[in-house]
Amino acid sequence: MIDKNKQLHAKSIAQPESFWAEAASKIDWCSSWDKVLDDSEAPFYHWFKGGKMNTCYNAVDRHVEAGRGDQIALQYVSPVTESEYGISYRELQAQVSRLAGYMDSVGVKKGDRVVIYMPMVPETAFAMLACARIGAIHSVVFGGFAANELATRINDAKPKLVLSASCGIEPSGVIAYKPLLDDALEQATHKVDRCLILNRSQLEAKLQPERDYDWQSAMATAPNIDCLPVDATDPLYVLYTSGTTGQPKGVVRDNGGHAVALAWSMKHIYDINAGDTFWAASDVGWVVGHSYIVYGPLLVGATSILYEGKPVGTPDPGAFWRTIAKYRVKSFFTAPTAIRAIKRDDPDGDYLQNVDLACLKNVFLAGERCDPDTLHWAEDKLQKPVIDHWWQTETGWPVAANLMGYAPVVVKAGSPALAVPGYQIDVVDVMGDEVEPNESGNVVIKLPLPPGTLTTLWQNEQRFQDSYLSMYPGYYLTGDAGYKDEDGYLYIMSRIDDIINVAGHRLSTGRFEEVLCQHEAVAEAAVIGVKDVLKGQVPLGLVVLKKGANLSDDELNSELMSLVRQEIGPVASFRLVSAVQKLPKTRSGKILRGTMRNIADNQSYKVPATIEDPATLDIVRNTLTRMGYADAHV
Repeated sequence: MIDKNKQLHAKSIAQPESFWAEAASKIDWCSSWDKVLDDSEAPFYHWFKGGKMNTCYNAVDRHVEAGRGDQIALQYVSPVTESEYGISYRELQAQVSRLAGYMDSVGVKKGDRVVIYMPMVPETAFAMLACARIGAIHSVVFGGFAANELATRINDAKPKLVLSASCGIEPSGVIAYKPLLDDALEQATHKVDRCLILNRSQLEAKLQPERDYDWQSAMATAPNIDCLPVDATDPLYVLYTSGTTGQPKGVVRDNGGHAVALAWSMKHIYDINAGDTFWAASDVGWVVGHSYIVYGPLLVGATSILYEGKPVGTPDPGAFWRTIAKYRVKSFFTAPTAIRAIKRDDPDGDYLQNVDLACLKNVFLAGERCDPDTLHWAEDKLQKPVIDHWWQTETGWPVAANLMGYAPVVVKAGSPALAVPGYQIDVVDVMGDEVEPNESGNVVIKLPLPPGTLTTLWQNEQRFQDSYLSMYPGYYLTGDAGYKDEDGYLYIMSRIDDIINVAGHRLSTGRFEEVLCQHEAVAEAAVIGVKDVLKGQVPLGLVVLKKGANLSDDELNSELMSLVRQEIGPVASFRLVSAVQKLPKTRSGKILRGTMRNIADNQSYKVPATIEDPATLDIVRNTLTRMGYADAHV
């Protein structure tokens, strides 16, 4: 099948306009485009310029018109509130039409921005689609983000309206959103005149007169409104991603290219068609939630699971498997960190007993590098293909993947497989010259990027060029380091800044972590480079052990050091390792290696807004202090 894949990929690179015009035929257009690819303003490229369409119409209304109105569009599953119910395409159309009508009636027009600060509830999807319906630009901010971080996004997006909720619900309890929103609006220099607040039964929010309005009351009297045709090149949303300067970057996604790319990916990558059930276990605050909870599945007429819960603790490590069986999920998508959490709490797969997963065809992992041990554990316990794939907030859909709906190729553990059609991936050295197979370098993508990727950064074209395009002219810099093997399989080993330089030897943190996770007692691992007077840097490892693991510190350290020496060699100088109860991560599962490195080296740092549990930084600091690194008083 690898030849069939490479033929399709070659066509997408040699004939991009005909390739994407064919893909665009799966989307309904109000009027056709003048040009498939407009490169007149390179390196700013525009797909389907001159075409008019509406993303909400393609995701909702056309399925109702095609007779699929009674099919479930969104299946809400909330173990944290012990509630679940389905929303048909017809019901979705009614809800979205009314919410869009409300927005229009209070002055939100095409091109206006709307900030959405909400939990994982169906109304959040209604809000996104309602914005798309009238051409407003939504910016979803992860529910529960700190007030100052929300304020920076409000200042940058300058919304006319904010949609929020009284609370979110975590395993630890109810998280009040309204006080955070009030604080953010107080801090923001951009003043928002109106907020629409969804009151949840778990916590009533206090509404501020003249500014805050009750969601249910507003919907009771809101008019319905039809979809507004927009230009394919008009922005659909702005999604903020962390920047190295601390100032978030607003990734801009267009309407036309986005719809075309996501519809293509649902069929070719995820093997999902109309009527199938797809579940991306993520959050709408992240790009995965945008692309594969809301837009992707709905664009192809599938049923999408919207899940308010965690892989473990709501209530147990079997929650994912029972949900897949109950709703007959065909393809399931989660982060490797979720699988590692399940593996840590249920290493023998006991919670899989008596769960019928015959419906499940494929499991997809993304969001961070998937170490081979995690992949093999999932393959062994689930007895299903487990597919690692790689992409970014900026790209909006997969860059490297196994095309499970077109021509699956052999899985190689540690690799997200081959470049997806539309993406020309190269691995280059610091001078921009392509390296040999199996040689590490910087991963870049040749311009133009395919449809569905970022078109620029919100109101900051210079930063777009500086961040992504300036280092290697003619290429997009991914910020990741890796290599390709002799078959063209890509291996992403780390972020460019997660390379450890040990006495002149450049070693990837990902490779160390891969080796540590081979140990039968290790559930997950993080490796950072710490300062060393003699060697410049040396690797330091922190591991989380599986439940029930019974090893002394000395035994664990000895076995892990021996394992690294055996797999990587003495050049690794690996002598620093310790077990911790928990690793600091973002809510999307990325390990905060840079923050841990700053703690170890006594450098100043800012607690990332995306951190899941700030207490983990104290755990790490105490451990590093015992190891002779972080100063406990910094």
